[in-house]
Amino acid sequence: GRGAAAVRLRAVSRCLIAAAAILPVARAAAPGAPVVVGSKAFTESVILGEIVTQTLQREGVSAEHRRELGGSRVLYDALLHGEIDIYPEYTGTLYQELLPAPGEPRGGERPTRMAGPGALSPGVAKHIEADRLARAGLVVAARLGFDDTYVLGMRADVAKRLGISRISDLSAAPQLRFGFSSEFMSRADGWPGLERYYRLPQTDVRGLEHELAYRALARGDIDVTDLYSTDPEIERYRLTVLRDDRHFFPHYSAILLARTDLPPRVRRALGLLDGKIDVAAMARMNAQVALDGRSATAVARDFVNRLTGSTAPARNPSRLALLAQYTVQQLLLTGVSLAAAVLIAVPLGILSARRPGLARIVLGSAGIIQTVPSLALLVFMIPLLGIGFAPAVLALFLYSLLPIIRNTCSGLLAIATPIRESAIALGLSESARLRLVELPLATRSILAGIKTAAVINIGTATLGALIGAGGYGQPILTGIRLNDFGLILEGAVPAALLALIVQGLFDALERLLLPRSARG
Repeated sequence: GRGAAAVRLRAVSRCLIAAAAILPVARAAAPGAPVVVGSKAFTESVILGEIVTQTLQREGVSAEHRRELGGSRVLYDALLHGEIDIYPEYTGTLYQELLPAPGEPRGGERPTRMAGPGALSPGVAKHIEADRLARAGLVVAARLGFDDTYVLGMRADVAKRLGISRISDLSAAPQLRFGFSSEFMSRADGWPGLERYYRLPQTDVRGLEHELAYRALARGDIDVTDLYSTDPEIERYRLTVLRDDRHFFPHYSAILLARTDLPPRVRRALGLLDGKIDVAAMARMNAQVALDGRSATAVARDFVNRLTGSTAPARNPSRLALLAQYTVQQLLLTGVSLAAAVLIAVPLGILSARRPGLARIVLGSAGIIQTVPSLALLVFMIPLLGIGFAPAVLALFLYSLLPIIRNTCSGLLAIATPIRESAIALGLSESARLRLVELPLATRSILAGIKTAAVINIGTATLGALIGAGGYGQPILTGIRLNDFGLILEGAVPAALLALIVQGLFDALERLLLPRSARG
């Protein structure tokens, strides 16, 4: 009955939640598990992630790099939950955004104090950072040796024309258009705090990807954006960096943030990087990737070779090999989520056709899920399942439910009443009528729903790269970050072709399964 079904559903839910909680711990505890290095979705972080990974591998440690996983909060939560073991971070981000003391603002809240966080000395900041990290069960495994602070930048000609050289000068130019990276828009040490601290009057403030902001600035679409002090694009676009004359921004010393349960040999290997990267070296590596078009893997390999005195050449997988890897990941994401959705959604569609009251609840719930933005739904999955394949599959599964349930229900309800009555007159049981009459006649509608879900999944699955699930989204994200249209096409074109192939396969399946009497 319904009570027994509800009990079984609750039991399955508890098992899934328990498994989600145990998996990260089990992965971390497995003796042969590789050390997982994470990186944020910008060039410098990817390079540092590659440097850490290759350094560990040179020291005989099995390591893998899960690149471009998102922003600071995503990486930090993944570290706490054991999904990754190490990632490059910055001290200012730690004590202003990730580890605020009780009573201090978190990202998105406006600071109530009028004392600039940048006024903290490096020594005081280091003490605060160590204390808060110890309480979180984390440790700074290495201090890389350079600072990469936030700065504000403008086109030099615009800054000169308006006489702007300091951030405080912006208060006299309310007409300026600001375009900040999405993370900067919500951080306590970003726009919310900066606006209040400097009393800036600008109202035309929008969020966009960090890499796109440079092009928008060069075209004149925006006037001011946030930059990282080691960005090579500052020189390329001849930008003026505005002086932080009231010391709002804190020190952003580059560090390697790690879990305390890392084996001693891993900690010793990470210590090789302590103080080994200065500002000039980091800016040079950023320029080689962002401006010269070299891969982060090759640039990191050169650095590790110099560090270790090795001459090992960079071994980059061919583009064909990468395409095959992305295709397998994309097919797994789409196939697993779609198969699970069919197993759940078709029975729900049948029940909805039988019980109108249940149909309103089921279709309404699936419709609400469909309205949640795909990126938000992916992020919502992280606290439950961490990062990678599992949360992406679950999000895609949820997106697949509505078209399959709705089409199954509609296809069954569209069957003419005389046909139903004829089946009853023949003495067929309810299950026999469903199997022999109703489902065959509703096949076209059901397959149309599954086909729609499959095509939606292929497109949405590209966002899975944001949480480490791979697929065709990986070259797309990298292409956007590097302003490489060719890389974007390497992900976009195969995704479009895969969608067309899947659509053709479903058309062929429909001709195969549809009764002859209904093919016309």
